[in-house]
Amino acid sequence: MNEPSQSQTQKRVTAVGAVITSLVVLLTLFTGLGVTGIVGPDEPRYAWIARAMAATGDWVTPRLYGQPWFEKPVLYYWTAAFGFLLHLPTEWALRLPSAVAALASAIAIGWIAAKFYGSSALRLTDPPVFAPLLFSTTVAGIGFARAATPDMLFSAFITLAMVTAASILKRANALGISSNSANSRSANTSPLALLLFGAFLGLAVLAKGPAAILLAGGAIALWAAFTRKWPHAFRLAHPYTIVSFCVVALPWYVLCALRNPDFLRVFIFQHNFERYLTPVFQHRQPFWFFVPITLLALLPWTALLWPAAASGLDLWRAKSWIQKPSPQKPSKCSPGFFFACWAAFPIIFFSFSQSKLPSYILPAIPAIALLCAIGFPPAAKDHSAFPAENTVSSGHAAGPSHMLDSARIGRRRVGVAVAITWIILGASARLWMHRIPSSARQALGHLVLAAAIISVVGGVAMLYFVLRGGPSFVAASFFLVVLLLEVANLGILPALDPYISARWHAQLMSNDLHPDRIFTYRLQRSWNYGLNFYFARELPEWSPADPNPALILTGPAGLESIRQLHRLNSTLDEPYKGILYVPVGPKPR
Repeated sequence: MNEPSQSQTQKRVTAVGAVITSLVVLLTLFTGLGVTGIVGPDEPRYAWIARAMAATGDWVTPRLYGQPWFEKPVLYYWTAAFGFLLHLPTEWALRLPSAVAALASAIAIGWIAAKFYGSSALRLTDPPVFAPLLFSTTVAGIGFARAATPDMLFSAFITLAMVTAASILKRANALGISSNSANSRSANTSPLALLLFGAFLGLAVLAKGPAAILLAGGAIALWAAFTRKWPHAFRLAHPYTIVSFCVVALPWYVLCALRNPDFLRVFIFQHNFERYLTPVFQHRQPFWFFVPITLLALLPWTALLWPAAASGLDLWRAKSWIQKPSPQKPSKCSPGFFFACWAAFPIIFFSFSQSKLPSYILPAIPAIALLCAIGFPPAAKDHSAFPAENTVSSGHAAGPSHMLDSARIGRRRVGVAVAITWIILGASARLWMHRIPSSARQALGHLVLAAAIISVVGGVAMLYFVLRGGPSFVAASFFLVVLLLEVANLGILPALDPYISARWHAQLMSNDLHPDRIFTYRLQRSWNYGLNFYFARELPEWSPADPNPALILTGPAGLESIRQLHRLNSTLDEPYKGILYVPVGPKPR
């Protein structure tokens, strides 16, 4: 009578956990996609091209202001243009592809974690649940899920390709634990898996270019070099893989090259080779740039790198990734080492690039989240299953009581580190205030203060419960992420929107009586691109030689220049929200 009851209880717990996990992932990845308008110099350009594709029906040549624009391939433009055709709100149409791609990444790493580390009754910190939750609640996951750029699509399809590769290698007995008497059927590679691997790589190439082949191929080659499993690695380059890759990726490249003779030169050589080999695009950073970027990208879970690194060090010392099978032992090929190569290669590869942007290492973040979930200290009650080779300092085999204490201490240390992270984030709010435009600080001050208090109080409470052995700090941290994200969506970001996006300004001037006399002058390019997108036309740059009255959209430097020209037509009573509205009079005689 007890067994069915216990089984039903486990099923209920698993079902509740699945609902909570899904809710957290959906809230963090999909809420607030339209809270702010399109921002920065990149989002408005990609948005313009996607809208133009939907309007013109030219699905081959990306065009910015009517001219071919070959900075990125076409996949993001297609997905965003589809949102315009569905008449979604502008920002939702532009950001939904990234949110869906982030969800695909979360599902993919949860799926591959289940294949290697799954169990019948999943708990919050089991890798199949913990990995997607970690990824979805990191700064990188939340931020790039809301970016109207190709970055998350690129990362998602590399993630899908790599988890497919891991599945293929597992079936071929190159990953995981396999018996020496594995039959030929289990060692055969699934044609469908090979087709999917090639298709996912092809979609990644359509999202951002040939770097997808380098990142996936480089990570697999790094794994093969250490494990000496080159035959298994080369098996991934099966004719099925090559055919599906070519079918997915090549048609657009061929069509675009036939219609635009400059395409290969501009895209392949200028925006790929030159971008990597030279600082032509002015994104030069030190070699170690991606180390702090990675640490920031993983917030608030950066502390989980500690147990992941410790697990990796143990793996390195044990050399389990090169253990050969014997009649007495099965072959143990660590999947964690494969994931580590996947995580490390993009960071290493782009560290040598002469152009560096934070988004370059986004393909590594799902793998790092997976490693953090795998390396997270298990609950104390699970440590009785630890292998007997775990030893204490005296050299004797560790008994169950020692393992329980060790697990509890390891988990407690990680909990303390995560709690302190939250406290530091809240305490640093004062520093963040200095990055907010001075005219916005009064409106945003109380909102930022409220978020800081939530972070600090939450971190202190978490620290108390960790030290007292109370409720799970992991669940508390997820709750804090969701709570603070909603505070941002409902209060902070709407108040900040006029200072970072041109949407508010375009709406303000939508009924202007003389739209042909609106100009920009010495304005940052991010504002120029944003205004052009929301006005649906290129706003011309004002010339001081223009003798007629006009409304000038400018910044402090432009205002000072206009003052020196004695062209101000009235006092400025419009609040400064990122852009100054400067009416100019006729040119003095």
